[in-house]
Amino acid sequence: MSTPAAPALTLTADEARRMVLRAQGVLGVPERRGGVRAVLGRLGAVQLDTISTLARSHELVPYSRLGALGRAAVEDAYWSGDGAFEYWSHAACVLPVHSWPDFAFRRRHYRNRGHLWGQEVSAEAYKTVLDRLRAEGPMTATDLGGAKNKGEWWDWSETKVAVERALSFGDVVCVRRRSWKRVYDLPERTIPAQYAEVEQDDAACIRNLVAEAGRQLGVATTADLMDQYRLTRAQVEAVLPDTGLVPVAVEGWSTANGSAGPAAAWAHPDELAAPPKGRHRTTLLSPFDSLVWDRPRTARVFGFNHRLEAYTPKDKRVHGYFVMPLLAGGKLLGRVDPAREGRTLVARQLSFESPRVAEKSLDAMATALREAATWVGCDSVRLERVTPEAARAPLAALLA
Repeated sequence: MSTPAAPALTLTADEARRMVLRAQGVLGVPERRGGVRAVLGRLGAVQLDTISTLARSHELVPYSRLGALGRAAVEDAYWSGDGAFEYWSHAACVLPVHSWPDFAFRRRHYRNRGHLWGQEVSAEAYKTVLDRLRAEGPMTATDLGGAKNKGEWWDWSETKVAVERALSFGDVVCVRRRSWKRVYDLPERTIPAQYAEVEQDDAACIRNLVAEAGRQLGVATTADLMDQYRLTRAQVEAVLPDTGLVPVAVEGWSTANGSAGPAAAWAHPDELAAPPKGRHRTTLLSPFDSLVWDRPRTARVFGFNHRLEAYTPKDKRVHGYFVMPLLAGGKLLGRVDPAREGRTLVARQLSFESPRVAEKSLDAMATALREAATWVGCDSVRLERVTPEAARAPLAALLA
């Protein structure tokens, strides 16, 4: 077991929070000159999701770091065919192409399982998909013969099952999208040889990913490191001594058994080398943003209970459909469930964490809403449900 014992360094909860913010690129904004590719490189993974209220999540993540950049630039950075690929990491994610060798362990795992998504596929269908891609070039599932049968959207055709299985095995890859559809191609045509030809065993893959998770998170418990790339505790603990991460304790973080801290954690040495400084971002965050996608970690680091309710029945939702936390001054001060109606951004449900809303929280919410509205082509903001209700009038005045 490699859980840190008696670490030499103890961090305050505030110190750890600031390290997390810098590691995630929302304090100091170090990637501004490098753009979307630099954000992807820092975060290591940007989660994909089909929901689009304000914008899709993969657009919101660089927006939250860089501000109102052109949306076409976001798409080009992910799907220009030479810098990123899609794969299963934390979930379905866009990943920087240099991480291709580190996912060999997962490709082998899926291949050894063979049977994915509970659907059978014939060897002939699998071979046909690969043969056609080899002969005819990159294609979508529709190009290959159709993505689904005549039933519901999840009723995939055998061709779709075959090509998705090939994607999981690494026999095909997705480095482009066309009208939100995956464009499948062969890795030998798309993954640079310097990455495609690297052979790593499972231990090397996992060691690299845990080290990367530590860099991306700044300060993390073992459970946090597990969640970042969906690894098991045994996998993480087996490689931790060789990652270069430093054992620390964090005051105010709950321990593994729920008792009062300080809690055992791991810090990246770069984060310990100098105190974080620079400009804080004020922005709305996607619920799938890597700063908040781990709900227990979000509660521990920010004291903020965040839960995606998009898949919760409407009458059981507390905060709304696609709830975006408000980040300002390095803290999560509230949340908004946004929508668009023509050129109006609608805050269907908006709430602040504190029942007594400070002026700086009102200013931050107004700033975030105005910037988001402008970015998506809206020229006004309408408030619907506001909690506490007393915040409505001063917030509306700031937005007017």
